[in-house]
Formats: sequence, structure tokens, C-alpha cells
Amino acid sequence: MVLRKMGNGVKSFNSPVTLYGPGFVGGRYAEMYPDTLVQERDEYKPQSKKILYMISTVDNYNVHKNVGLDVDTNLRVLCDVLEHCRKEDIEFNFISSWFVYGKGGPIPAFEDSLCNPTGFYSITKRCAEDLIKSFCDVYKMKYRILRLCNVLGDDPKASKQKNAIMWMINQLKEDKPINLYDGGSHRRDVMHVDDVCRAIKTVIDDGDLNTTYNIGSGRPTTIGEIVEIAAGCTGTRSHIDSIEPPKFHKDVQTQDFYLDTSKLQSLGFKPTMDTREMVESLCQ
Repeated sequence: MVLRKMGNGVKSFNSPVTLYGPGFVGGRYAEMYPDTLVQERDEYKPQSKKILYMISTVDNYNVHKNVGLDVDTNLRVLCDVLEHCRKEDIEFNFISSWFVYGKGGPIPAFEDSLCNPTGFYSITKRCAEDLIKSFCDVYKMKYRILRLCNVLGDDPKASKQKNAIMWMINQLKEDKPINLYDGGSHRRDVMHVDDVCRAIKTVIDDGDLNTTYNIGSGRPTTIGEIVEIAAGCTGTRSHIDSIEPPKFHKDVQTQDFYLDTSKLQSLGFKPTMDTREMVESLCQ
């Protein structure tokens, strides 16, 4: 095993990555980087010194059907994994979310911007970040926090609650109706799953340790712009309507948001697709 010295003077392991949570993004990461060691479900002890941790719920809506799911998945399972890491010299790369920034902060959001998460998913993701930092400090482990933007790609489980933008594109492809909150005026930071995986790999290989990185395009795009591009590509006959967001959505979801990605860009990363190219590829 080889150690590499990072820009902050902390050493990083040059070893295979153990992936926890091969879902939509994790599964694609493992496909793109075949040397990834995919961890079996309920197997907590890592297979290597470098961890990529993606076990997580994905939205704020679980509170309506299982109030404890976000806590169980995002915190208790994490603690089980950490328990098996404290005796190892581990580098823990944790996949977090732009949701942790919440409402009321600056736009774009910087890595050191104040976090004010709303909703069980958002709060537990932010809490997980702090647990990891504290645990790694106590046991002299190394970590990175990677906060992902909205990720688009071939996601078979996309729904109104999970990956809503991708769900809308799929609706347009099938000539099914969609409703846009506030006419699609809300801004988001979106990136193709392949570019997200490349960004994650860049940070793991070259990023400083014991710090946080925003993973995104750094460009604000309205949901309406994405729908317009997709509608033009598909020639859809879908009925597209503008409605007012429901109260729960207003309470827990941020309306306008995108990330500052200067720190990621300093590592030499650039997305391979702009918004139009990405949406057009997803409409094929």
C-alpha cells in the first residue's frame, strides 16, 4: 500500500475503494471504476483502507410513512460501520447532499456556508457529517465530506419525491402530464451521474483530507429550462401545468439553490456536459 502526501500535508492511501451503498450513484461509480470493492449488505468491516460511503435515504418525505427511517439509515447504520473502522487506519469519504444547507443561506452555497437543514433527511445528513468529523478526530482517522448536487441519469427508481427532475423527463418521454411548481422558476444545480462519479473520483484521488467539497456544476439552471429542453427533444404531447407548491414542500424544500464549486474546480475538474447536452442525452 502506497501513501500519497496531499496539499494540506495529510497523507492519503493509494488503495482500492470500498463502496458502501451501490444505489443509483454508487452503482454507476462501480461500473465506471471496476476496481471498486462493493460491500455486501449488512457487512460492516471494510475491505480496504479507503471507504466511499453512500448508504442513505434520498428525500424528506419518509416522515409521512416511517418517521424513524432517516435516523435508522443515515445515522444508526453509519455508526455500525464506524464501529468497524475505529481500529483501522481508515480514510472515510462520506457522500452528503446539498440539502444540508437548507434555507436562508447565501447563494451560491460555499462549503463553509451556514447550514440550516429542514426535514428529517436533511437534518440527519448534516448530523452524520458532524458524527463523522467527531469520530475521525477521536480515533485519528481521515475523512472527506462530499455534498452532491441534483444528480441526473438513468435512474429506474426516479419519482416525484426521489429525483423529481429525472422523473419529469421520463414523464415527457411517455407523453404523460407534469406539474411545475411556480412555473418551473426554481433554480437548481444539476449534473449528469457520470460527471458526478468523475468528480467523486477526482476528490478521492486528489482532494485534501479532513475537509468538505461541493460536487456540482456551479451553474444555476431553472427546472423550467430543463423541461423546455426535454420537451423540445422528445416532441412530447404532455400537458405541462404550473401549480403552487404544497405546504410541506414549501416548509422543507429550498426553492432556489446552487453550489459554489471553486474548490472542486481547483483540482482540475470540469463537467463534460453542459445542461443542454445532458438533458438531450437523457431524452434519447
